[in-house]
Amino acid sequence: MFFLFLFILIPSYFSSHQAEAKGKPVYIVPIENTVEDGLYAFLSRALDKAEKDHASLVIFEINTPGGLVDSAGKIAKILGNTPLKTVAYVNNRALSAGAYIALNADQIYMVPSAVMGAAAVIDSAGNTAGKKAQSYWLAAMKTAAEQNGRNPLYAQAMADENVDLPEFGAGKGKLLTFTSSQAEKAGYSEGTVSGKNELYEKLDITAADVRPIDENVGDKLARFITNPVVVPILLTIALLGIVIELFTPGFGIPGIIGTISIVLFFYGHLVAGMAGYESIGLFAAGIVLVLLELFVPGGVIGAFGLAAIVGSLFLAAESAVAMAISLLIALAVSVIAAILFVKVFGKEMKFFKKIILTDSTNTEQGYVSSPDRSDLLGQTGMTLTDLRPAGTVLIHEERVDVVTEGGYISKNSAVRVVKTEGSRIVVREI
Repeated sequence: MFFLFLFILIPSYFSSHQAEAKGKPVYIVPIENTVEDGLYAFLSRALDKAEKDHASLVIFEINTPGGLVDSAGKIAKILGNTPLKTVAYVNNRALSAGAYIALNADQIYMVPSAVMGAAAVIDSAGNTAGKKAQSYWLAAMKTAAEQNGRNPLYAQAMADENVDLPEFGAGKGKLLTFTSSQAEKAGYSEGTVSGKNELYEKLDITAADVRPIDENVGDKLARFITNPVVVPILLTIALLGIVIELFTPGFGIPGIIGTISIVLFFYGHLVAGMAGYESIGLFAAGIVLVLLELFVPGGVIGAFGLAAIVGSLFLAAESAVAMAISLLIALAVSVIAAILFVKVFGKEMKFFKKIILTDSTNTEQGYVSSPDRSDLLGQTGMTLTDLRPAGTVLIHEERVDVVTEGGYISKNSAVRVVKTEGSRIVVREI
């Protein structure tokens, strides 16, 4: 009777367990290329979807050379806050920030050829970061290892070349990079798997509903645009477009390309979650103020407009320092281009010719400020009034207002015109 009970109970238990596994999906999320805020935004949306669908497990398939420390910190935070079980599946490499992300997962599995480590903090110039940043990063790596029961010494060796671990090929002066076998030996990996099928078997999810969450075109475009290398290029193209438009009549291809560049900049940062609509609104307000400056003299409105434009870029930026460097690069290239247009190609700014009055009303072009009476020079006439020294003279039946050279000439005296200066006619008594 007891064996009959087990015969009935055990199959029913496994069938219910498999039904539960099938009922709750398992999500596979890729972590590829450079770690930046675009990746953070994508992973955040992926985890939200997994939580809403009550997923039983989220597998992060990692293949990244690393990236930005701030972005890795944000990703680690959402991994730590999710109630879902997480697994880092290192399919090729998890270096630098990628290693930090992997350490924040509940479990780590690696393929035989995979590596993980080399997590030194590098600044935007490619140099080792300052002591403050290094101290923060070492503490973060240590905490990530400890919270999942891993020896923090190895995590510190990944970020600090002063930690001496010659048995893992990381003596002093070298950063630790685990192979799959080394990671398993050190307890940093739960196992080495040949591929996803073996991983599913080890995780006991072969019967589960496995769903991949891939980046769409918008996500990929946003990640590309927010790359620290691409941002200064976009801003440079935008400024160059403006500079070229200033030297060419009308609004042409350079202006269109510049406009597209700045639209892409805000689109990428908006999708990546770095920029909000307030930054776009501030940029638009700045453009309006700059255009108003063309019609309202004073310069104050234009200054506020430029400040709003620059402020909107910083508001959308991931890092104020990175944005400042990007703007300096874009400004330097644009100034050099403007100098080349003027000095080398002899161009003039067509735009300012339309808003600045450059015409002059000089005599050579036929403009006079008063009637020219040079036709009276040498003519004679009779004074109709006393000239004291101004008065009236009749010349060829025309009454003409004249002045003397300074002396007095009485009425009914004969005079000759000796000088004309516009409307000033000078006479002398004959």
